[in-house]
Amino acid sequence: MRFYALRNWIIKQLNVKVRLQIVCMWYVLSLMVETRKHSLEFAACLSGLNKSQFCRMLNTHAHTAAYTLDALSKRQAKQFAKTLKHLPSLPWKIVLLIDAVVQTRSSLHAENVQKFDHGQGFVIGHQWTNIVLIINEVLIPLPPIPFYTKSYCRKVGKPYLTEHERVVEYLKHLDLTVYLGPHQSQSVVVIADAGYDDKKIEKTILEKGWHFILALKNTRSVKSEQQYQTTPKATHWHQVGQFFKAQRRLAWQTVRILKDGPRRRRMAFRIRHTRGFLKGVGEVCLVCSEFKKRPEGRRKYIACSDLKAEPRQILIGYRLRWKVETFHKAVKMHLGFEDVATSSFDSVFAHVHWVYCAYLLLQAQPPGVPETLRSILHKQRCIRQVIDNKERARVLQVLTQIGGVEKHKEALKSALANI
Repeated sequence: MRFYALRNWIIKQLNVKVRLQIVCMWYVLSLMVETRKHSLEFAACLSGLNKSQFCRMLNTHAHTAAYTLDALSKRQAKQFAKTLKHLPSLPWKIVLLIDAVVQTRSSLHAENVQKFDHGQGFVIGHQWTNIVLIINEVLIPLPPIPFYTKSYCRKVGKPYLTEHERVVEYLKHLDLTVYLGPHQSQSVVVIADAGYDDKKIEKTILEKGWHFILALKNTRSVKSEQQYQTTPKATHWHQVGQFFKAQRRLAWQTVRILKDGPRRRRMAFRIRHTRGFLKGVGEVCLVCSEFKKRPEGRRKYIACSDLKAEPRQILIGYRLRWKVETFHKAVKMHLGFEDVATSSFDSVFAHVHWVYCAYLLLQAQPPGVPETLRSILHKQRCIRQVIDNKERARVLQVLTQIGGVEKHKEALKSALANI
């Protein structure tokens, strides 16, 4: 009965059309089970359905996956946002994390594939820009932003936009009220690394009434308050690295914060901070940060639009960006984010959305999974045990019937003959 309770719960959560319920349920369930590779063959073997049914579902019903992920993320966000609490040691309640991940592919022959360089050499694949919502210390992935190449845009008749332009359009149309209900816009902070240091993104965030904590590129132009008031607005801008070198009066301060993880070790940073102006944006709080033990080569420049935030809070807030990295690691290692072998981008699009749906369902504590289990891997093993118990119960039911032993022997013979 535990398996049927799990099956009915997944069908209810997905809320897809009746004719797609079984195939969608089994595909998502195959992603929620621990295995070496989450392939279509594994989904077919686990469910007893034909592999072609999953191929057809991914290729022709990509919009169903997108709609389901959007509905699931809204439902889960509303559930955890009933009582919004401040994040530990921070003045904000809602966090939006922005980061990109590359879904590697083996060749350039698939649709919408391109070479990307994320700092460790070129990688062939698809790029997804993830927008992740954190409320009450719970991570909820929103529908991701796919990157479309110029050739793919010409093929499907879409206008080509850069990644930053797509992020701007996404943020402009993002209505957090449907996720959280009524809330104060000042309690929202957007956090991203230097790859999203773009004045259009920053101005869009401010227009929404939100705050941002962004790492700045070394070449980003800033100006001190005194220079901004005494010099022409178009001149006397300095690169942020040169700006902090010139501010010799700013003393270094030591900040110690707890590192996330089971050990909860303390990390020591040296910081310098001041108020200044970001070119094309406005007044911000500027922070120069580096590891105290390894100061050389690890210096970061951070800008925060919330002028009331303390430097320590800005540093702790920027450290929250690591949560999106752990999310990327979880979907790649445990949920088969990269286990897709198809040339059609519609199938890849659907697969990625179903992977995020599986992440949300595992986070929602499925029936039959003890509440004490927190890690995705342990939950997957528990669900695999539920499925195995269902198969064991079916065999025992056959054996208890009249002539059950002979029936089971014939079933084993036919299974061995088909191998």
